[in-house]
Amino acid sequence: MALFDIFKRRKAEPVAPTEESSAPAVALQSNETTVEPATPAPSQQEEITEGLRKTKEGFFGRLARAVAGRSQVDESFLDELEEVLITSDVGVETTVKIIKNIEARVARDKYMNTAELNDILRDEISQLLQECEEKHNDFGLSITEGVPYVVMVVGVNGAGKTTTIGKLAAQLVKAGRKVYIGAADTFRAAAIDQLQVWADRAGATMIRQEMGSDPASVAFDTLKSAVANKADVVLIDTAGRLHNKVGLMNELSKIRNVMAKIIPDAPHEVMLVLDGSTGQNAFEQARQFTAATKVNSLAITKLDGTAKGGVVIGISDQFSIPVHYIGIGEGVDQLKIFDRREYVNALFGDK
Repeated sequence: MALFDIFKRRKAEPVAPTEESSAPAVALQSNETTVEPATPAPSQQEEITEGLRKTKEGFFGRLARAVAGRSQVDESFLDELEEVLITSDVGVETTVKIIKNIEARVARDKYMNTAELNDILRDEISQLLQECEEKHNDFGLSITEGVPYVVMVVGVNGAGKTTTIGKLAAQLVKAGRKVYIGAADTFRAAAIDQLQVWADRAGATMIRQEMGSDPASVAFDTLKSAVANKADVVLIDTAGRLHNKVGLMNELSKIRNVMAKIIPDAPHEVMLVLDGSTGQNAFEQARQFTAATKVNSLAITKLDGTAKGGVVIGISDQFSIPVHYIGIGEGVDQLKIFDRREYVNALFGDK
């Protein structure tokens, strides 16, 4: 259950229509030159499809070369398909799982031609994403009315962590939520200042201390203030360093423990932000952070500028963590709530 899904439960009271808005529309005649209607804004699916265009072109370019001259799915072809999936950054473990499933289908159906391959791959990828989604359909938490929902955001420097927090804050404020941001990455002055710019732009309240302050102290002050001021959401930034696992684990554990003193279940969500363009490096970062703390959601950024969007499939499957957000551009509204159907449709087309 993603952040927006949870807060859809807390709907604002409907606004009564004004006299103007409730009045019937009246057609007006004019001698003025007719103005051409504005081009309609792209749909969510169209935006996702464009954002994943490089991934689709890269994947299907490799697939077309593997299929060329073949009429059926056999062992030799499956070897080539395995290479296509791995070079598309789906990941070795997930690729092996997909290949085994296809082998089972070939054995069951006795024969399968390459024309069916798109539908087969579509089904297998959709099933993997659905299984991960169902495992985490709910975090098992009782979200209490009037208590801020706390998200601790982790990830390395450069992955887009600060930008993701800023975009989330902006979208939440626009949706009518009261948002607090805790600048607990106190090791880089630039990180605090950058987050302040985002908070000001979004209309969120930011709690900060001096550079070098104890990150847990910042988190404590943020939650204390958020509770006192009846905030809806708290986003806690953390240091984007991949130092040794013990140091990382201790730091994140301390922040968690301090927050739990204010809100017992906090953080409700630990979101790992990964740069999709780093491909296999994103897998290693996921491995490091999941070893250091209980990550239960992913935000994968910068997918519009890379052909490595297959990491969405591999990381969510391999680590059994659902992708909640994907970044497909620099605009505030280009951080999208992840929908597996839209993702699959972007790669394979509407079914």
